Amino acid sequence: MAPVRLLLVDDDDSVLSGLGVVLEAYEFEVTTASNVTEALKRIASESFDVLLTDLHMPGAGDGLIVAGAMRHAHPGAVTLILSANPDMAKASAAVLRQVDEILVKPVKAAAIVEIIRQRLAEAEPLAAQRQVDREQATQQRPVELVATVLERERAAITEKWLAKMKEAESLATIPLSVEKQTEHLPEALNEIIYRLQYPQPLGLMTLFSMASLQHGARRRRQGFRSPVLVEEARALQVALFQAIQDNVGRMDLSQLPGTLMAIADEVNAQLLQSLSGYENEKPAEFPINDR
Repeated sequence: MAPVRLLLVDDDDSVLSGLGVVLEAYEFEVTTASNVTEALKRIASESFDVLLTDLHMPGAGDGLIVAGAMRHAHPGAVTLILSANPDMAKASAAVLRQVDEILVKPVKAAAIVEIIRQRLAEAEPLAAQRQVDREQATQQRPVELVATVLERERAAITEKWLAKMKEAESLATIPLSVEKQTEHLPEALNEIIYRLQYPQPLGLMTLFSMASLQHGARRRRQGFRSPVLVEEARALQVALFQAIQDNVGRMDLSQLPGTLMAIADEVNAQLLQSLSGYENEKPAEFPINDR
């Protein structure tokens, strides 16, 4: 009987080594990945029976993107997510379309193994149905480029960005209309989409962004402190990754690792240029309680 192939994804090296050894002792064939990009490369090039991934990881993407990619590439795989947030299990209805189960940390290795075995025993009929669903979906719609998806999802990305900024309360200290809060986003998205359509080397900042410079200067004239630019960039990256996650079934998985890295690199380049525009703008009088 062939060993069960398991992909373990976590940014904590101690988890990868410790839990990996335990799972191998239970006769799983374990492959590890320390970030989303590495995991996506593995999923696109190898076959797995089980995915066990942490939910929150630094860098581009999170465990939900990994789970969505696994469900799309290997519909028969058992897909489990580890989360340190107990509320995640309560709000899991939508997530469970991509994930078989969410396990709340801390959870013992023996319990994980038992859940995997139970899920594998149930997996065959589910896998067959998922494969049929996937084939039908593939016949109904062509594979899309990420740039095409982001172009179509502009309104949703803007809404997600606004929700993240409201959650962080970064723009709450100074009254601004929604139009003023989001006026930089159309050009920011234009530049990100252009970057995906015409790839550039990572880290070289070869594309100059007047819009980012102007945005940084504008935020200073409006009276915000510079950390708001960091929060805006973080919110934009999250909104973009959520849009990709929501559409992962439409995409060619082989393009995702490089695309996520390019998006993160472009958002960072925009941030650096907006900070430059902020610093070069004339100082403003900041409210005492401003962030």
